[in-house]
Amino acid sequence: MSTARQIRFVVLTMSVLALAASVAFASPSGSSAAASPAAGWIRAGSAPADYDMGVDRAVSHGGKGSGFIRSNKPVTGGFGTLMQMFDAEKFHGKRLRLSAWVKNEGVSSWAGVWMRVDGRGKDMLAFDNMQSRPIKGSADWKKYEVVLDVAPEATAIAFGILLDGPGRAWIDDIALEAVDKSVPTTGAINGAGFSPAPQNLDFETK
Repeated sequence: MSTARQIRFVVLTMSVLALAASVAFASPSGSSAAASPAAGWIRAGSAPADYDMGVDRAVSHGGKGSGFIRSNKPVTGGFGTLMQMFDAEKFHGKRLRLSAWVKNEGVSSWAGVWMRVDGRGKDMLAFDNMQSRPIKGSADWKKYEVVLDVAPEATAIAFGILLDGPGRAWIDDIALEAVDKSVPTTGAINGAGFSPAPQNLDFETK
């Protein structure tokens, strides 16, 4: 992902909050994915219409479903992300680890689990989208981790899975937990209306 595209990603994921209540998840034709959106999750990215996103009840790491994102055209105009945001207050001054299980198929460009810590306005306090260690090709379920410090002035934390280009990826059994300072961070450092906590991390709530 180019620097310009990464900047657009940061700005765009902030702007989608106002649209979150009206965003629907597309269901790939002929797939087993649920037509209704996953509770707590929204679609975003620089080209979200180029991707189908939702819940797949036939593929899972644990339980009865997983979140999915897949391109719906051979050439995409940007990236898509299945994401959510929540209030950062609970983790103020702590080091936060996001872990998730991901399965990928035919990812020709890259995919990644990502997390971002936001301050007031459009200030980005910490960010990692795995661009330096991208998910590519096809692979069975594998656990990935992103670790960031949450500053005392943080207002929100955003996270999700992104896909840039053709392919598909599934995400399941997500966990967010505070860890001690012996766990190294993985990303760079540079409120109102957010959910008070992350939601539906195992994709079991319809």
